[in-house]
Amino acid sequence: MASRIFLITIIVVVAAAVAPALAEDYMVGDDAGWNLGVNFTTWAAGKDFRVGDNLMFMYTPGTHNVLKVNGADFKQCVSSNASAVPLTSGNDLISLSTPGKKWYICDIADHCSKGMKLVITVSAAEAPTPDPMPGAPPPGASAAAGGVSPLKSCVWMVAVMAAYRMIMA
Repeated sequence: MASRIFLITIIVVVAAAVAPALAEDYMVGDDAGWNLGVNFTTWAAGKDFRVGDNLMFMYTPGTHNVLKVNGADFKQCVSSNASAVPLTSGNDLISLSTPGKKWYICDIADHCSKGMKLVITVSAAEAPTPDPMPGAPPPGASAAAGGVSPLKSCVWMVAVMAAYRMIMA
């Protein structure tokens, strides 16, 4: 009986870990953080930002901030949105919930003009899933056409576990 409970626990833990593991958390600037002297263009190069990922802006509060702007404002290092409120915690998390270009600046003093600005492109596709199992639909197949989403996988695993428990009880 104890081995069955252990097996079920392992299955639940693995299933629960699969969905969150698909999203990436990116610490902007890596170990250097959101600070002067970091080349954020180089930092972003080669990264595959996707819907569901998160940007973490780490800096000393009071020395910098993070302000989301549009492309024109990014080029000029200003914000034309009078109602925009910068993030100032020093530990700011931005969830990438929509695809497209995203522009961020530090609007303290002349920090933006000194390079404290970041532009990224977020892909509409969610983070890649592990290689499909034999017989699984090809990559790019829609959920309506039988594709497997992380949510469906978790629901399926819970259903299988419930059935297993009923049979073994």
